[in-house]
Amino acid sequence: MFDLLFLGFGEILNLKILLVLFIGVVVGVIAGLIPGFTVAMAIVLTLPLTFGMEPVTGIAAMIGVFVGGMSGGLISAALLGIPGTPSSVATTFDAYPMAKKGQPGKALSIGIWASFLSSIVSLFILVTIAPQVSQFALKFGPWEMFALICLALTIIASVTGDSIIKGLIAGLFGLLISTVGADPIMGFARFTFDLDVLRAGIPFLVVLIGMFAISRLMQSLEKSQLEKDRLERLNEDASEMKFTLKPFQSLKKVISKPMTLIGSSVIGSIIGAIPGAGGSIANIVAYDQAKKWSKEPNKFGTGCEEGVVASEAGNNSTVGGDLIPTVALGIPGSAVTAVLLSALMVHGITPGPLLIVDEPNIVGGIFVAFFIASLAMLITQFAGMRVFVKITQVPTHILVPIILVLCVVGTFVLNNRTTDLYILLAMGIIGYLFTKYKYALAPAIIGVILGPIAELNLRRAFMTDPDWTLFLSRPISLTFLVLTVLSILFTIWQTINAKKKAQV
Repeated sequence: MFDLLFLGFGEILNLKILLVLFIGVVVGVIAGLIPGFTVAMAIVLTLPLTFGMEPVTGIAAMIGVFVGGMSGGLISAALLGIPGTPSSVATTFDAYPMAKKGQPGKALSIGIWASFLSSIVSLFILVTIAPQVSQFALKFGPWEMFALICLALTIIASVTGDSIIKGLIAGLFGLLISTVGADPIMGFARFTFDLDVLRAGIPFLVVLIGMFAISRLMQSLEKSQLEKDRLERLNEDASEMKFTLKPFQSLKKVISKPMTLIGSSVIGSIIGAIPGAGGSIANIVAYDQAKKWSKEPNKFGTGCEEGVVASEAGNNSTVGGDLIPTVALGIPGSAVTAVLLSALMVHGITPGPLLIVDEPNIVGGIFVAFFIASLAMLITQFAGMRVFVKITQVPTHILVPIILVLCVVGTFVLNNRTTDLYILLAMGIIGYLFTKYKYALAPAIIGVILGPIAELNLRRAFMTDPDWTLFLSRPISLTFLVLTVLSILFTIWQTINAKKKAQV
């Protein structure tokens, strides 16, 4: 663990990398505070800019965007009552009432400190657990890896969206996309329908940009005039708010609630480590648990300091948890870490249990970049808050064309193929339809990433030994498959139970 940290500091403590990391944090905060502009969308747009960088520099930039974006949602949640990101929903419950009472500076300051301190807690959990999980995963053969990916996909499908069926359909769609193009072992073309545009396959980065960024732009353009007018009025109210940030006073208030801070951070880290769960779930669960354990639960929802601490700690601590399966197993915990894995692949680095063994400098760089990004986020938020508040007032009709240009340019520079632009448009329309009919995008994206790994391990297993019972006779593989079935059954039971309660 300490060797990894020493290697990481050696990689990251470079003026160029620190500057890139700081810019990434600023970009992330801006992305997080704009309602509707998600962290995943920001990191997808950042990815093409990292191709000319060294692997550690590129990863540091995206870690910066990730950390900044997760904390940036606090600003619009507190001042507008609109979560900048889905993971800031519970933050609006107390931060906005506190701001309306004439204490916007207090709400923001408490949220910033909770974000920073919870990130440090989750970093400690990440650095402690990830190497141990990776050591255990070195025992995996192709049978275990295939079973693990099956488990990951079912968990992703079950925890994202309102319906497990829709989640599974989205995941299977992602797997289907990953089979288009050349066979990974024999090299034969398949599912191309004699179309030149599909012969090279469907690049997963184009799928990412299309389904997240383009679909989100389509949704922004679809907003009614009534919604736009409401957002403008809220922006005007926010611009009229006078606030003073008091960092040291706020720090004392956050530290005076250690159980809420540490408890919410641990909850966020655990939920973040579950593939597909993410900050939106952790934010709500941490808030709910803090309210249940509080001595004064009636104060929650009225501008309670404890509520702001719980929601922001639960939200930001998911970053460390999210990186555990990503670093240790090569399985993305969310769409954001799926992009991080994509960046590693672009640079010729194979993610998986051997990553810590083969590329300890990269893993150490991720750990240290997370720490420095958290520190940069703290400084950036306090120093630049007045500027960030003004950015919330930028109208949609200015943002949309800028982002669209970045999407198109980013897609083209991936492979210098105009055919990728047609795929980008198609994926954007499909992503828009997914969100329109409430199909979660995360299972589809992660299905595209994990599909080739699952297929490769399945075929390797049968090439090694055609006996399919080995999936059931090997203890670790059997455990993962049993957990896969239990995951599906548990989610079905939860869905039926929820429907019964709704009817009552």
